[in-house]
Amino acid sequence: MTIQWFPGHMAKTKREVKEKIKKIDIVLELVDARIPDSSRNPMVDEMAAGKPRLLLLNKADMADSSVTEQWQRDFQNQGVEEILTLNSQTGKGTDQIIPAAERLMHDKHEKMKAKGMNPRAIRALILGIPNVGKSTLINRLAGRRTAKVGDRPGITRQQQWIKVKGKLELLDTPGILWPKFEDQATGMRLAATGAIKDELFESQDVALFVLRLLKKRYPKKLMTRYQLEEIPEDDLELFDEIGRKRGCIIRGGEIDYDKAGALILRDLQTGKIGNLSLETPDDVNI
Repeated sequence: MTIQWFPGHMAKTKREVKEKIKKIDIVLELVDARIPDSSRNPMVDEMAAGKPRLLLLNKADMADSSVTEQWQRDFQNQGVEEILTLNSQTGKGTDQIIPAAERLMHDKHEKMKAKGMNPRAIRALILGIPNVGKSTLINRLAGRRTAKVGDRPGITRQQQWIKVKGKLELLDTPGILWPKFEDQATGMRLAATGAIKDELFESQDVALFVLRLLKKRYPKKLMTRYQLEEIPEDDLELFDEIGRKRGCIIRGGEIDYDKAGALILRDLQTGKIGNLSLETPDDVNI
């Protein structure tokens, strides 16, 4: 199965970002802590035009903390200056964003002060894929509802400036994916975590991808969530057993794979299976 999604408004956003980047001091790049590499848009390097970047690993509370630590070290080795883990829903870690932004701007601000100039609020561009939590984060930072929030990708459609505590001016943008996923596992991970509209892929295919990963890396969590005494060696048998246990049956006693697949993905996206990561640095640094 091939997964692609690049709506027209995303292409428009890319053009607008490139036009506004000259007015920006830093870029806040928001990624999903469960899939830090797959949720990094490769077009950001081009669009950011060398601006200082703060990497924010959102939904860290849903990820495997030991794997997140691996990712932090890996990004540091790649030269990323500032990395934060956070939960935009609860606000955990968000209080560190302004201090981190100020660290990125320290040298520039010192030069301005030396010239007798008072540094203005830091202008930051916030970028991220659909449904990664940008609007929730902005509302959290602003302390009010300034951006639309939804549990479906593609909610934000227009750019807007939001002032944050007199120290930050955030430019929000719609979430943007890229025209082609070179590795189809990337598309699977994005679909599994809710970055792609569910009508654009087969839920049973993505759920099977998820089950294979859980079977390999998180067997105990898989067994606990679906009350399994053991995990079948055959992946389809595992799918069948979960479907039967959760009542995903159609006439004749057959498994309703669409319903079972949607249920598994919903469990993953809502954290009911537990804290887990769908990729590690070793998966992508090959």
